[in-house]
Amino acid sequence: MDFQKLSPRLDNIGITASTLCAVHCAVVPLLFTSLPLVGLGFLANAWVEWGMIIFALAIGIYSIGLSYKRTHHRLVPLMMLVLGFAIIMGGHAFATTGKMEAMIVPFGGLMIAAAHYVNYRYTGACNHDHKTYKLKKVE
Repeated sequence: MDFQKLSPRLDNIGITASTLCAVHCAVVPLLFTSLPLVGLGFLANAWVEWGMIIFALAIGIYSIGLSYKRTHHRLVPLMMLVLGFAIIMGGHAFATTGKMEAMIVPFGGLMIAAAHYVNYRYTGACNHDHKTYKLKKVE
């Protein structure tokens, strides 16, 4: 599949996954006690949260990394991606209260979504063709 067509799709998936992760991290602590009542108790499971984080990380590294390498060569999306995951990890490791974690971690998820958006814009702004053309042999 053509990378120019695949990259925007991956960024859209990354924006969606990161935003859902941010919403999950912000809302689950507020609704923690009522989730089992409506059959959504599994959302409070640590495995769901880590699964979302790992999924967003995999999409981010693949999408933004390939876009950096093949198209725009700009570090801003990569730096935003790394900063977003550092905020998420810092929020999980160093937040002393659930309320503090619920404010820090979603910010990291939104930073990752913003990194995908910036990558999407950079990839779309890069219009030149990256194919390597070989000279034809003249007979």
